Amino acid sequence: MAVRRVVPNVQSVAVRESRDFYGLLGFEEVMNHGWIMTLASPTDPAAQVSFMAEDKTAPVTPDMSVEVDDVDAAYALMRERGAEIVHPLQDEEWGVRRFFVRDPNGRVVNVLGHR
Repeated sequence: MAVRRVVPNVQSVAVRESRDFYGLLGFEEVMNHGWIMTLASPTDPAAQVSFMAEDKTAPVTPDMSVEVDDVDAAYALMRERGAEIVHPLQDEEWGVRRFFVRDPNGRVVNVLGHR
């Protein structure tokens, strides 16, 4: 399994202000679903940060997102090892397949793959 990117997710009630602030550092908006907005560097598109009011389909807001090349294998491995699954594996309407798992520090990780 390979990691494609890692994105910090910042829970925020100031999404527009965050876009303006991080724009001063060179970030540009690359995705905005209303409840989540992702900013990326135009020169290094894998350098990203997301701001979320709340997660649309999950009970908690994840602390980070990790995109992998095989989300089904990642899910199977986490379940096999007894990791706490916070949100089950499912396909989302915006084109990702994902699940949430809690890390040893108590952080919630959104593990995803694009369909």
